[in-house]
Order: sequence, then structure tokens, then C-alpha cells
Amino acid sequence: MQLDIINTKGEKTGRTIELPEDIFGIEPNDHVIYLAVKQYQGAQRQGTHKVKTRMEVKGSSKKLHKQKGTGGARKGNLRNPIYKGGGSIFGPKPHKYDIKLNRKVKDLAKMSALSYKAKENNIVVLEDVNLEAPKTKTFTGILKSLNVGRKKTLFVIPEYNDNFYLSLRNVTGVAGTVVNDMNTYDILNANVLVLTESAAKLFSEAAAAEA
Repeated sequence: MQLDIINTKGEKTGRTIELPEDIFGIEPNDHVIYLAVKQYQGAQRQGTHKVKTRMEVKGSSKKLHKQKGTGGARKGNLRNPIYKGGGSIFGPKPHKYDIKLNRKVKDLAKMSALSYKAKENNIVVLEDVNLEAPKTKTFTGILKSLNVGRKKTLFVIPEYNDNFYLSLRNVTGVAGTVVNDMNTYDILNANVLVLTESAAKLFSEAAAAEA
């Protein structure tokens, strides 16, 4: 898949880059995408939900009255779940929602998501941007030039850059990540995927290494 490299003014530079078909041109597998998204969302849950059982609520442990001879129902103590303020029965307990996925499954899901973006022509390759200082105004200007100002956008760079992240963190609908940290959910959650030139080259290098 060959794409034009765009400069920060939204103009073609006259250069192109070839994105590997092994990553951006496969037949998407919807099921592994579902599993990867489920794993990501499950990992975001804290799982701290908790209610108190009859052993944990405050109250007397004395039996309210004798078992037989009263003409009434059998009763335990005030912490019985049938009473107001008593413990809960089968309530939630803290636990994790993590699920395990093999590396090959997660890689296939990521490639499937990238292939969907490629099929929909929602990938832009931007020449490398060197921000000398954090500047949100400069970054929003780049977004405007790329005509993605009102779309959810994911910027992918080759390695962490402090100025880059500080420039985009206050821009609504825009997220940034490095190539190695990119996940299936982030790709699908964005309407447009913007790869810097250096980040795009890393995909080609990875495909060449696998060949």
C-alpha cells in the first residue's frame, strides 16, 4: 500500500512510502479484534466492587429468640440478610477482569484493525514533526492542515517525545502513542490514523524482519 507523505501544511511532499501488505493489507479477523478489545476494556476495570456479608456488618451476634416455641419464624441475629442493615447475600467481591491472549492473537488483532483503516483510506503519513517546545497552537494548526480537526485522531510516533505529548494532551479528540505501545482499541477508537514518516518506516522494517 503506497501513500503520499504530507507536510505540516497539508501539502504533498512529492515523496511516497510503501506500507507493508502483510500488516496493512490482510483479511481482517473480526473475532480476534473482539477478543483484543475485550481484554483491553477488562484491564481498565478496577474490580474493587465490594459489599459486606453477615460476618462483616456491625451488630449483635446474639440470637433474637429461641429456635422453637414462639409461634414465629426461626431467626438468627440482627446481621441476618433478611433484616435492614444486615449483610448481603452473594454480593460482588473484588476480582480482576483480565483475560489472557496469546501474542500472535493480539498481533493479528492489531493488524486487522490497521487493515480496516487502510481499506477505509483513513491513514495519513505525515513528515516528521520536530517540536522545539510544547505548543498546542502549533499542533492544532497541523490538525487543521490535515483536515482532521473534527475527527478522533490517533497520532503514532516512533518513540516517546515529551514536547509532542504536552502539545496534544489538551486537544479534544486527539490521542498519541508510540509504535510499540499501540493497541487494537486505540486504532479502532480513532477515525483517522496519522503516522509520522519515521513511525511508518518502523512498520516496513518489522515486516522485512519477519520475511
